[in-house]
Amino acid sequence: MSERRLCDLLRVEPGTKVRLDRIDASETHGHAKSDSEKELADGLVRLAGLQDRLWAEAKHPVLVVLQGIDAAGKDGTVHHVMSAFSPQGCPVTDFKEPSPLEISHDYLWRVHQHVPAKGEIGIFNRSHYEDVLVVRVHDLVPKMVWKKRYDQINDWERMLVDEGTTIVKFFLLIDRDEQKRRFQERYDDPTKRWKFKMSDLAERALWEDYAAAFEDALSRCSSAAAPWYVIPANRNWFRNLAVAEILGDVLDELKPAYPPIDPKVPANLVIE
Repeated sequence: MSERRLCDLLRVEPGTKVRLDRIDASETHGHAKSDSEKELADGLVRLAGLQDRLWAEAKHPVLVVLQGIDAAGKDGTVHHVMSAFSPQGCPVTDFKEPSPLEISHDYLWRVHQHVPAKGEIGIFNRSHYEDVLVVRVHDLVPKMVWKKRYDQINDWERMLVDEGTTIVKFFLLIDRDEQKRRFQERYDDPTKRWKFKMSDLAERALWEDYAAAFEDALSRCSSAAAPWYVIPANRNWFRNLAVAEILGDVLDELKPAYPPIDPKVPANLVIE
């Protein structure tokens, strides 16, 4: 197993130019599938304990951003990793096509409403980055508009961090062959076919355009305050393991602790 932490191996350092075609989406960085079940189980126990203290302390908001091309495993990550968290303190927001009301406001309006409160771990399944991804690929606004949004997003994230929010962003990387396999599997499974849409194939045809858009978002919006982590996600077991480990390390750094016991509560109390 690698001696270096996954958070160090997979973090996009500020100023780095990301080239997704140079990253192996099947890489496991020394981890073995045979050990992954126990490692993930241990990681989920760790996350559950950290969230419990974070919620009790009610001091730190944590925002987790999940991005990736269609079928990259965003929903699976929420199901298999975020299941460690109590739903009471872990709101999940799934950003789909904006409503007429949302379109009538600035593009960050709908996102800011779902920023987690102190003690919460908020999950964004897709996020504000759609406005430099889908919007760019489909030419929904002029280039001169979306090009400004990288700096705007950096400024917005910096404001959240300055106000106390911890931001951790995961880009789930699969290759084109893996997406093809997953689409076919989704179509062939009667219990999953409802997820399949013909528009998925139209989006797949824009693979290179999306890759370029993702590369710019990762390169321009990974900061010391709000870093991106590129997670090789062809192997679901490693994706889950990596997200759990990195998120655990980030939460550990906050040193969440249970609040002190009310001094009025006696050391030994027997309630009749």
